[in-house]
Amino acid sequence: MADDKPDHAPENDADDEPDRAWPAAADGVADESGGKAWWTQLGPGLITGAADDDPSGIATYSQAGAQYGYTVGWTILVTYPLMVGIQLASARIGRITGKGLTETFARLCPRWLVVGLVALLVVANVINLGADLGAMGDAVHLVAGGGHPAVFVVAMAVLSLLLQIWLPYERYVKILKWLTLSLLAYVGVGFAAKADWTAALTAMVWPAAHWDRGYATTVVAILGTTISPYLFFWQADQEAQEIKRIAADRPLACAPEQARAQFHRLRVDTIVGMGFSNTIAFFMIVATAATLHAHGVHDIETTAQAAQALKPIAGDFAFLLFAAGIVGTGLLALPVLAGSAAYAVATLIGVRRGLDRPPRSAKAFYAILSGAMLIGLALSLSGFNPIKALYWSAVVNAVISVPIMVAVMIAASHPRIVGDLRLPALWRWLGWLATAAMALATIAMLVMQAMPA
Repeated sequence: MADDKPDHAPENDADDEPDRAWPAAADGVADESGGKAWWTQLGPGLITGAADDDPSGIATYSQAGAQYGYTVGWTILVTYPLMVGIQLASARIGRITGKGLTETFARLCPRWLVVGLVALLVVANVINLGADLGAMGDAVHLVAGGGHPAVFVVAMAVLSLLLQIWLPYERYVKILKWLTLSLLAYVGVGFAAKADWTAALTAMVWPAAHWDRGYATTVVAILGTTISPYLFFWQADQEAQEIKRIAADRPLACAPEQARAQFHRLRVDTIVGMGFSNTIAFFMIVATAATLHAHGVHDIETTAQAAQALKPIAGDFAFLLFAAGIVGTGLLALPVLAGSAAYAVATLIGVRRGLDRPPRSAKAFYAILSGAMLIGLALSLSGFNPIKALYWSAVVNAVISVPIMVAVMIAASHPRIVGDLRLPALWRWLGWLATAAMALATIAMLVMQAMPA
């Protein structure tokens, strides 16, 4: 058993190869803001927030808005502080220790439990990968108007894998993030379709929920796509990589003088990143409630139906705009899904890892990443309805996330991990509240599923 002192240095993961650049946050700072504008402090949290609105999120929010209208809007308001709490806990672990969650869990838990937590992550990620690939291929097929959908699914998988292996994530994320701006069209739709803003805003603060089996499952799906296990692992790993990338930075466990500035950056980065994610999610619900639910479309079966939500603002270009959002967010999220799984497994078996490393210096890591992508591809080609697969992958994320969230929250305040840099009470309460909410919603869903129809 390890002692109760925090780690004072990241794992020696030396490599003779130069590191490729990682998505940057603000460089070394001397005071709380470093004298820089707040937006220069955005990095891992913003990227994580953007990746959260992946195809699974688009499908889940669209299905929720179509099925239940404005009445599910309250979930976005409720999940925002909970999401910030658990993501900030993950980010702080990475910044304090210079290590990812897998290594952190290994200092607190027996190996069999760490293996179990990593296995849950991999299962959730691979299912999500398959669903995202299926939706991306279906969206491209919708725009192309011909060919077999499976060809486009394979093309999306190959393109994403090649980008992950041969290009630094930072380089192409700068391009892909502009595609995600197509999601802002949902903001325009809310106004162009003359949404009932009184009903939408009232539902945010005064839910008119009718709790039944379907509604409970939808709430769990929203929780699962908003608060997903892969995001915890990804943000912690990114913070650990930032320390290696920036010469002036060190793990806060051995450089506590940097704590004030870095914690300020983490708060700004995480609050803004999750705020962007949830704002877009809210407008997706409003847009589909105003365009689909209001006109009698209460169940989205195809990507074509989902794209119809954008018709009030995009007209005949709705399919193209929808496809751009699906493909852009998909290519942004696939490296997060495959990468977080590969980081966790590579850490568990003790091999070199990192999207910042050339393939020849981290062959096992890229083999794991490729394996996750291939299994996800196989799932996407198995014939599941893409929209339904995305929705149910969100449900799976919710069910699987609970034990991982418990481990994150324990680690974020455990003296063996963070020493005196314990997670402050506000964020600690929000993180545990997020964990309890996910657990209770999952239990409620399972109970209602077991009840007679």
